[in-house]
Amino acid sequence: MEIRVLRYFLEVAREGSVTHAAQRLHISQPTLSKQLKDLESELGKKLFTRSSFSVRLTEEGMLLRKRAEDILDMVDKTEEEFKSLGGITGGDIHIGCAESAGIKYLARCIKAVKEQHPGIRAHLYSGDTNDLAGRLEQGLLDYAVIAQEVDLSKYNYLELPWADVWGVILRRDDPLSTKESLGVEDLLDKPLIVSRQGLREDLPRLFGEKVDHLNVTATINLAYNGSVLVREGIGYLLSFDKLANTSRESELCFRPLSPRLETHLYLIWKRYQVFSPAAELLLDKLRAAF
Repeated sequence: MEIRVLRYFLEVAREGSVTHAAQRLHISQPTLSKQLKDLESELGKKLFTRSSFSVRLTEEGMLLRKRAEDILDMVDKTEEEFKSLGGITGGDIHIGCAESAGIKYLARCIKAVKEQHPGIRAHLYSGDTNDLAGRLEQGLLDYAVIAQEVDLSKYNYLELPWADVWGVILRRDDPLSTKESLGVEDLLDKPLIVSRQGLREDLPRLFGEKVDHLNVTATINLAYNGSVLVREGIGYLLSFDKLANTSRESELCFRPLSPRLETHLYLIWKRYQVFSPAAELLLDKLRAAF
């Protein structure tokens, strides 16, 4: 299976058309069609269902698309690392980030690195802890910033000087907004919007044995999207502070949980990780800062 052919396959999958993909790849349509048929023969599976004007991925094609994206991300990252080995004139750093206002500390170190080496580029990928850990294990990320305790058997880490405060984002005209803080009893009968990671890990920690009595009406993976649901009256968002606009001009407000609950922020990387010069430089900045 050639890297070039995987790129061809992905282009067709994204375009939904062999003709359009051939134009974007600057090759002839018959050549591209033959490459796809050869790939199907090599794998022994049908990857597309074809009609007069379009192609659609089969189940096997959807699996290959996911695998091809991961493979090509790794190939591109490896090429970037080797290009930067001759000296730090540039380079790419790939960082996975949980949603947190504490990312500002990472941003300050990235800025300091770029002031010394303007050619360095930072690529941030947002996701929950499981998603980020998976990409870290695959080698697609250099670092991940997570809001969760660290598995010391798998990762090295730096603790960032930040603790996120748990609370509820709700409409400013809601009766509960008159309270300075909200307790478990205030939320038991309310429609709650939570992150998918929160559903698995954080809710039991927040609500203990009462977690089974919660009314979870929606799940999200980005707090901004959750705040839109709140604004439209769908429910109450369990979230960290400072992830949505809750200023006095906003329709929304934030109320911390009582008793107060905080989550610390960690930058993690694989044990025995070999870094590119650019990624190593950022780690030096972070270690000096924290």
